[in-house]
Amino acid sequence: MSSCVILLNWNGWKDTIECLESVFRLAGQGISVVVCDNGSGDGSLEKIKQWARGELHAESTNPQLSHLNSPPVPKPIRYLELTRKEAELHTEGFKTPLTVIQNGANLGFAGGNNVGLRYALGNSSCEFFWLLNNDTVVEPDALSALVRLMQLRPEVGLCGSLNLSYHYPTEVQAEGGKRYNRWTGRVCASPSITVAELDCPPMKLDFVSGASTLVSRTFLEAVGLMEESYFLYFEELDWAARAKGRFTLGYARESIVYHKEGASIGSHPDRRKRSLVSDSYLSRNRVLFTRRFFPWALPSVLISVSLAAVHRLLSGDPERAKAMLAFMLQGLKLHPHKTGST
Repeated sequence: MSSCVILLNWNGWKDTIECLESVFRLAGQGISVVVCDNGSGDGSLEKIKQWARGELHAESTNPQLSHLNSPPVPKPIRYLELTRKEAELHTEGFKTPLTVIQNGANLGFAGGNNVGLRYALGNSSCEFFWLLNNDTVVEPDALSALVRLMQLRPEVGLCGSLNLSYHYPTEVQAEGGKRYNRWTGRVCASPSITVAELDCPPMKLDFVSGASTLVSRTFLEAVGLMEESYFLYFEELDWAARAKGRFTLGYARESIVYHKEGASIGSHPDRRKRSLVSDSYLSRNRVLFTRRFFPWALPSVLISVSLAAVHRLLSGDPERAKAMLAFMLQGLKLHPHKTGST
């Protein structure tokens, strides 16, 4: 039985190779790593291959965490480079420790990761698949702790880690995942706590954080891959909603992941600091997700999104307000692709 780590890269090779340095230190055997590149325009593919050949070194921007990627793991690391088409036709076992897949375009979060999942599912010995954000670094036992919990509790289909802030490593970002408010279409803010305050029992989860999600083959065969119509955000909520009644959500506290949060797309827990892209897709997908799973809450979600746009307008940002309303209307018209095939 083996596990596969899947990283999605988009114009973020510096984060990706820093993450890879920590991933290749993971404890345990039978681990393969897949990097899917979503059509980067910054030379990411070549930089990642240079790193694997030992021609480029990863740099840590937080000295407190430099021990997770220094000294460098032995190089070269054998890798196989595939196009998206080649990867999705692949039905053999992993031939190299690292596979680099050229997706050829920006397929979004779900679409990009789904390429890696289809490739990894073609390897029959692979039982667990770790979707890990490229803007993370991980403790050596982060994956083994996730696998251990899911082996002990087969009813768990998705399992999350203890996500800590990369820049402030004592601050907790998420304990496995978060709660969701159906009436507003917003993810509930987590209480601000530190690692020292983790004694209290974690809250019930509505979804597992996409920064670190372990998914089982059993789950993928029963529920399917991630829904691609969202493009960005809400894929994790959709996955959990589709699995309700069939699988539970898990949290492995011993699995520690340090997350930079929104390094490529401008996500930020403070709404005032989000990018225009982030605000736009959040507005659209709050509506799209609500239409799909909680249509009775659509009026209140539309009001909530509209009020947020008005707030941006009154704050002197008419362009952002206009984009949020336009994307909200898209959410009323779009239909999910019903991505379920593995």
